[in-house]
Amino acid sequence: MTDLHAPSRLAPSRLALVPFVSVANMMRLVHDIGLPVMLRELADAIEADFARWEQFDKTARIPAHSAEGVIELMPTTDGEVYGFKYVNGHPANMKAGRQTVTAFGLLADMHTGYPVLLSEMTILTAIRTAAMSAMAARHLAPKAARTMAIIGNGAQSEFQALAFREVLGIDTIRLFDLDPAATAKCAANLAGQGLRIEPCRTAEEAIEGAQIITTATADKRYSTILTDNMIGPGVHINAVGGDSPGKTELARDILMRADIFVEYPPQTRIEGEIQQLEPDHPVTELWQVITGAATGRRDALQITLFDSVGFAIEDFAALRYVHAKALETGLHDELDMVADPDDPRDLFGMLMRARP
Repeated sequence: MTDLHAPSRLAPSRLALVPFVSVANMMRLVHDIGLPVMLRELADAIEADFARWEQFDKTARIPAHSAEGVIELMPTTDGEVYGFKYVNGHPANMKAGRQTVTAFGLLADMHTGYPVLLSEMTILTAIRTAAMSAMAARHLAPKAARTMAIIGNGAQSEFQALAFREVLGIDTIRLFDLDPAATAKCAANLAGQGLRIEPCRTAEEAIEGAQIITTATADKRYSTILTDNMIGPGVHINAVGGDSPGKTELARDILMRADIFVEYPPQTRIEGEIQQLEPDHPVTELWQVITGAATGRRDALQITLFDSVGFAIEDFAALRYVHAKALETGLHDELDMVADPDDPRDLFGMLMRARP
């Protein structure tokens, strides 16, 4: 696998043309690598960065809320490389034929401040989210798990199914969505992917026999996708959809029975399922499980819950991965987005010399 460390060491310190991965090139890159390989490698790349968690500058994402949704910035740095993602969440967009989530991201050299990558992240975020879910489940889910229920069959569902197949060996996916067309879309997209696909009429039917339950709905509101009586001992819950203030998917009583694992508590307590709980309710940070400082799954009866909201370090890992792969494959364009005069003090002269 490509060395993913420090993109600043992969580019000249005075790089004027910045590699840009467009949507078209991102899709070409995914097919060049192979989506199954990319999901596995991204899971490993994210895990590697979580293992060095304490090297990162960490802050909860910076939101701008409106009645229709939210726009957020997600920055971090490891001291060598800076990265941020711009992302929105607008659930009503789907009714107008638009994506509910769009994103782009940037990497920069901390020593010069020069950008070294600009990339689309709408597709990349979908892949990164699924890789993150599967990586967490590698530490938290029952080892013999082979069946997963996916409640909410929108844009994230296929990626989740394939990530869990690749990373955990899941072979059966049980699908449910309030919109039967979404379930039909997901089932059709997953046909021929080596999975047994079982569309279901209710959420209760979908979770029957599932060792892993993924919730990935899009409504921006407090919801109860799973009620307490639906969750038996020993399951792992991958809660993906509750990712902003006022948006949850699980009944509070489930949280009280589960061991809860999170990315970054100051962010998750605002945006995740645990916004329903007291501020001091105990949770375990996932990086501690990865480094061996805390225990993940203890026994066969334990209910584990990954309260996933997405964190900047995951996007940082994904952008570093794409940066390396884009340079390897040549699947990128170059943007003239950094003014770079021969004399750094003569920006005005550079401008005047460009006069028509």
